[in-house]
Amino acid sequence: MTASTTRTTVRLLLPDAWRLYRSVRLAALADAPEAFGSTWAAEHAFTEEKWRERLSRRTTFLAERDGAPCGLAGTVPAGPRTAELVSFWVAPTARGTGAADLLLDAALTWTATHGHTELRLWVTEDNPRAERFYLRHGFTRTGDSQPVRPNEPRLEHAMSRPVAAA
Repeated sequence: MTASTTRTTVRLLLPDAWRLYRSVRLAALADAPEAFGSTWAAEHAFTEEKWRERLSRRTTFLAERDGAPCGLAGTVPAGPRTAELVSFWVAPTARGTGAADLLLDAALTWTATHGHTELRLWVTEDNPRAERFYLRHGFTRTGDSQPVRPNEPRLEHAMSRPVAAA
């Protein structure tokens, strides 16, 4: 009998990988439309230039299980010592496999190596699984909240975690 092993890896996406990024991002928006400040329809209409520009403005990590895309995480500078985790998503088939841990580790490493001492994020009020994940990794609510999208009653809450700069 042969045991099969599933291998999850995380890699950085560069602007030339815009097609792959687009497909995974649209899958995220289709799977969990309530979790993002954007919509599938809005981003489906993006041009190649817009996708490339987005990848050039943020550091985007892709998780793959046995070579198949299964998650995304983006980080952006949010201040002189603060970075923000954006667009974090793991495919339903990869949840609970460690893919989210690897993506978050990549984001935390990026944060530290770029001299930031805090990583912030926003989590929607109706996503307790995600909030538990972030709490497990040392994030706490800051007390800040905002609408998920303009003119929408649903809120998202800010969370943050200190990071030791490298």
